[in-house]
Amino acid sequence: MGEQLEEPKYELLSKYDGFDLRRYAPSIQARVKTDGVGRRQSIGGFRRIAGYIFGGNASQTSIAMTAPVETWNEAGSEWMAFTMPSAYSLEALPVPIDDGVFLYECEGRDVAVLSFTGRFPPRKTEKMAGRLKTMVEQQGLSPTQEPILAVYDGPMTLPFKRRNEILLPVKSEIKV
Repeated sequence: MGEQLEEPKYELLSKYDGFDLRRYAPSIQARVKTDGVGRRQSIGGFRRIAGYIFGGNASQTSIAMTAPVETWNEAGSEWMAFTMPSAYSLEALPVPIDDGVFLYECEGRDVAVLSFTGRFPPRKTEKMAGRLKTMVEQQGLSPTQEPILAVYDGPMTLPFKRRNEILLPVKSEIKV
């Protein structure tokens, strides 16, 4: 994705050996749910949300791309989400014309984060997610949902320069 893209705002709560604990601010996401899991579903989901932000909406308004693109699996389906630029409120965002794209208001959340570079085939992301889950539980934190893959760079970025993260929402007692 090369150019400097807006990213969700967060506060670093703690650095553990192997992962960070962040508190993300509330945000709005454009989301798509696809049937099944895999590369074909990911590409289809990406195109649908990209269509929305590139003018496939009721007012034909282009919306700035942000990073990362998030994907996760839930009940046999794959979800994909783009976080909307922070300048928008839910009411100010244009209505999607694709009825499979919907806007979701995300509450703030505490997230354990494991960063890595390179490609992200399913086997690798599952291994990284398992590692993060183990480290989180060893620290006495409780995951609140399945892991999320966060991809910051596009496919034209050289693999060793790609920034990726596994996000694991957790219940945290840390007060700030």
